[in-house]
Amino acid sequence: MPDRTHEFGKYGARGVKGSDAVARQLDELAGFIATPITQRRGLKARLNYLTRTPHALQAAHAAGLTLTDRTLKAWQTGRRRPSKANLEKIETAYRTVRRHNVARYLLQRLNSRGGTRVEIHPLNQSQVDRRFQRVLEYRTLNIRQWDTIIRAWAAGDTSALDEAWIDSIVDLGSQWGQYEYVSAVGFAA
Repeated sequence: MPDRTHEFGKYGARGVKGSDAVARQLDELAGFIATPITQRRGLKARLNYLTRTPHALQAAHAAGLTLTDRTLKAWQTGRRRPSKANLEKIETAYRTVRRHNVARYLLQRLNSRGGTRVEIHPLNQSQVDRRFQRVLEYRTLNIRQWDTIIRAWAAGDTSALDEAWIDSIVDLGSQWGQYEYVSAVGFAA
């Protein structure tokens, strides 16, 4: 049985953790606001999203965003600009609230019809000396239960997401350790 990778990239292989690739794909499916927060339109859209409902405002406060009504109104009208630290807090709160709001929908879509097929693209070995290269191939896997993956992603818990991803790719058989690091993971909801 393969073990977890301890020294990834030692011989020049390039890629990302599979769980990070899954998180990126889920973020893409979540449909975050495309306009950067540094532009007035992007800031205003995020503030509107965070203050639209009492639930969203409460979740924003839980994510670390604390501000007065006066400050919020000044930011929304453009009379004042948030500091760089506050911009980061707004972005973090927005992403946290958006993930939480979209998680149930994604879970329903990914679990429907017996699960979702995931395409796993192996890591890039172009910089690895020939004698250290492994034979890796493109693989597909049907993940039937996304509950732990979506729960960890929505909570922003990277270690739990990594464990959930490893638990899912063990279904690849004895080669699962070769796909702990990948160049890309693709699926659709």
